[in-house]
Amino acid sequence: MTARARAATRAVCCTIAMALVVLYISVDVVLQLLPPHYSVVSDAESDLAVGPFGWAMQVNFAARAVMSGCVVAAVLLTGLPSRRRTAGAVLLGIAGLCSAALVVFATDVNRVGEFGMQPRTAVGTVHVVFATTGFVTVLAALLLLTPWLGEVLRSHRTATAFLVLACVGLLFLAASLVFAPRVVGLAERSCLAGILGWAFAVAAGLRTQR
Repeated sequence: MTARARAATRAVCCTIAMALVVLYISVDVVLQLLPPHYSVVSDAESDLAVGPFGWAMQVNFAARAVMSGCVVAAVLLTGLPSRRRTAGAVLLGIAGLCSAALVVFATDVNRVGEFGMQPRTAVGTVHVVFATTGFVTVLAALLLLTPWLGEVLRSHRTATAFLVLACVGLLFLAASLVFAPRVVGLAERSCLAGILGWAFAVAAGLRTQR
């Protein structure tokens, strides 16, 4: 593949990734406004996939998987091969596959008075496993790829800022599960905001890279 073809393909992948990030956030916001009106603070984002409009969240999970794949492709089409780039891309790909799995394995919505993440069924347990694996692998990918971005982009401060937000969000999520399950939803969304923001910032930066 010629350098021009690589740049053109990368630009297409980045544009798709950016559009899917915007779509993902938009669908999330709209679903929060629709019944059964889950709480942003106490209910996990995955609960949005359970209910009369749950199919929209399932599509959203699939969109997040495609977005991850587009970012992976953009990363692999940038710069020279390296262990850091390859490892980060593989981990980001795994995180995308975990998101795709959430389409099939629905979460167990908490009963009235329950908080946190307490699966009651085998399917719900599998959902938690994939969701947890996805968060851990994507954070590992971000930790590997953000320093790499410093080698190929003139400025990656925005991506670094979103990485910090994602890491703080993950720590917040872990702490909330143990000490404050009533704010699990807020903690999860703060971590997800960092991840999505990082993906958008990276795609925007690589889109015009030559």
